[in-house]
Amino acid sequence: MLPRGVFVLGGAASGKSAWAENMLVSSGLDLIYLATGRAGDGETSAKIALHRARRDKRWETIEEPLDIVSVLGDLGPDRPVLIDCATMWLSNLMMAQSDLVTAQKALLAALAHCRAPWVMVSNEVGHGIVPQNEMARGFREAQGRLNVSLAAESELAVVIMAGLPIVLKGALP
Repeated sequence: MLPRGVFVLGGAASGKSAWAENMLVSSGLDLIYLATGRAGDGETSAKIALHRARRDKRWETIEEPLDIVSVLGDLGPDRPVLIDCATMWLSNLMMAQSDLVTAQKALLAALAHCRAPWVMVSNEVGHGIVPQNEMARGFREAQGRLNVSLAAESELAVVIMAGLPIVLKGALP
């Protein structure tokens, strides 16, 4: 039985996406992968290709870099959704000069009312040095606030380190 909401946090290349995928695959259900990334360069394209290669026919992929709220509102209760990831979504919104506070409130409301079990992957960006420029500091602060809110909304929150889950809240299924 999957928790209603799962928050998966970790550093870059920590194994958080693969862990989240494996947790959902173990449910035996057909799944939805809500991808927020954009292939803006060769490195990002390669990472997206790697993620795609891990998924089999049980996954339906929906690519939506900005309006994930609408997608969440359309889901039924029988197909869990993996949203990968909150960090790319927030970055996309920031680059589009969207109102981040309004977007975050809308996302949290959508997750609270989502009929499908959901798993949200996000990066921990607060463990490094203080960024030099204002935009990077603003992003770090916005991501930190978003992560706090996502953890509060979830039934299960884990941090992934070296591919291994450390439970912050709830219990592993």
